[in-house]
Formats: sequence, structure tokens, C-alpha cells
Amino acid sequence: MLSERQELILRLVVDSYLGSAKPVASKEVAERSEVEWGASTVRAELAGLEAAGYLTQPHTSAGRVPTDSGYRRYVDLLLESGAPAADAGVGLELSRLRREVDEAMRETTAVLARVTDLMALATAPPHTVAATIHRVEVLRLAPAKVMVVAIASTGAVAKRVFDFEAPVDPGLVEWASSYLNESLTGMGVGARMIAGRLADPELGPVEAGFVATLGATFTELEQEATDTLYVEGTARLLSDAHFADLPRADKLMTALEGRASVLGMLRSALDERSVFLWIGGENPQPELRSVSVVGANYGLAHRNLGSVGVVGPLRMDYATAIASVRGAARELSRYCETVYDG
Repeated sequence: MLSERQELILRLVVDSYLGSAKPVASKEVAERSEVEWGASTVRAELAGLEAAGYLTQPHTSAGRVPTDSGYRRYVDLLLESGAPAADAGVGLELSRLRREVDEAMRETTAVLARVTDLMALATAPPHTVAATIHRVEVLRLAPAKVMVVAIASTGAVAKRVFDFEAPVDPGLVEWASSYLNESLTGMGVGARMIAGRLADPELGPVEAGFVATLGATFTELEQEATDTLYVEGTARLLSDAHFADLPRADKLMTALEGRASVLGMLRSALDERSVFLWIGGENPQPELRSVSVVGANYGLAHRNLGSVGVVGPLRMDYATAIASVRGAARELSRYCETVYDG
């Protein structure tokens, strides 16, 4: 646990390093107007912060620079203080896009990358949020073999082949195709009501058992509807302004090209209620442990639908990144309310 004095000195060191990219000397800290103690006290506190793992020295005679733990405590202090202001954001306006989700995600990442001068990421809402069942086909491939094809309004398709112990009545197959289309067409892919429709108590035992067996197809259809990752600002992240702070840029690009792993990483934070950060070694992806990820979730009042964030060097403007990501998430949430609840 840091004392108030240590927290102030740590914040001053990180602030200075973020601005200059140069190790911060004790004299520089002691001369700040916020510091009420002498140079010897400042040196002792800096040594204590270094021993505790919050600061380090590139070499013996150099000043101090933050470690991953130092950045983490700095960001925590920033959030605890209520900064950045809640009304700060990215100046994003998505309501004019109506139901064009793809365009909304692209505009969000483009604006976020421009405002922060970093790489912006966003996961689109799962297709299941907007997808409905468009058509169901039940086909008899052989006397005891039946195939079900379920097609969603988004184009996602699930196919499932069922092998029965005895020949299946062609009339039952034809009935099931009509029944499933009449009962499920237009229903949300992830809707709980599907199970209720498939378990209709008015059905006879043969029909009920057959429909229950075929119901596994709709679970697969939901699984087919996966998130989409939007990325903008790669050139900004690799520009001269940041490149010196990215010691493993090649590994970073390789990791970001493997979109499935990045999607999985962002999905792991979907339960977070506010801004989330992974700093350096905290990143779940080993290839991203030389950078920081600042993100926030967006969605509906009862459910987070996706994440938006930025990727940048450890030496980034965290206050601007947090405010911008928070603002983008807030605007996307407003947009989703009009698209999915409207």
C-alpha cells in the first residue's frame, strides 16, 4: 500500500515520462510545485518506489521510468480520482446511421483511432442479437437419415444430419419442415422461446420426439453467429511517433492478424461494467505484453454486446485513451438501443 506522498511522486514521474520519454531524475520531481519535501526525501521515496517494483532505472546513473506495475497504479489512481471527466469523449454521432451496424462499427474505430492516434479495435454485436430464423428445411436423405438446414436472416447456416434406428416416415419429415417454418420463422436465433416452441404440449408423442431430436440444429445455428472484429489505425500505431516504444512490433502485428485470439481476449472482458485495461504483462495474449489495451463494453441495459478499445505502447496518454474509449462505448450503447430495442 503506497502512502499519499508515494502516490503523488509516482504520478509525477509517470506524467513526466509520458510527456518526454526520458527517465525522470529526482531533481526534476523535487522542483515540481506540488512537492513540499526536500530533494533527499524525494530521492528516498523514489528508491522506495523502485524497491516496490513501481519504477526502474534503465542504468545506474539514469532517472526512473515506470514499470508495468507503475503504470497500473497510475491508471488506478486516475480512475479513482474520477478522471478523466465523464463527459469527455470522441465527438461520435451514430444515430444518423439507423440500422447500419457495420458502418457504425467502422466509423467508431476510425474516429477513435484519429482522436487517440492509436490502433482502435471494436467487436460487433453477435449476429444473434439481430438475427432471426429465415428458413428451415428438413430433408430425408435415406430411409433412416434426415438432414436439417437452418438459415438465419444474417446468412448464417447450420446443417445437421440425424441417423435414426428405424426408417422415418416421409410424411413426418414433410410435416416437421412445415411445422418448424411456421413456428420458428422470424424468431430470434438466440431466443429462449425456441425451446418452448419445440416442446409444444399439444404435439403427439411421435411428433414431439422427432422435433425434440431436430432441435439441436438451432443450438448450432446460434454458435455459427460469431463476433466480427473491426480494426483501424495500424499505420498510426506503427508511425514514428510510437515505433520507438514498440520493441516487438512484429509479434504485435502477428497477434493482431490472428483475429480469433484477439476476439477471444476481448470477449473475456464482456462482464466488466466499466473501463478495463490490460497493461503490459497483464495482457492475456503473450504477443501483446509489450503494449497496453484500454477498452470498454457497450450494449443494452441488461446485456453487454461488445467491446471497443485502443492498443498502444505502454507510454501512452492514458487519460485521453480512457475518456475516448468510454465516450465511444457510451455512443455505441445509445446506438444499440435504437437498433435492437427500437
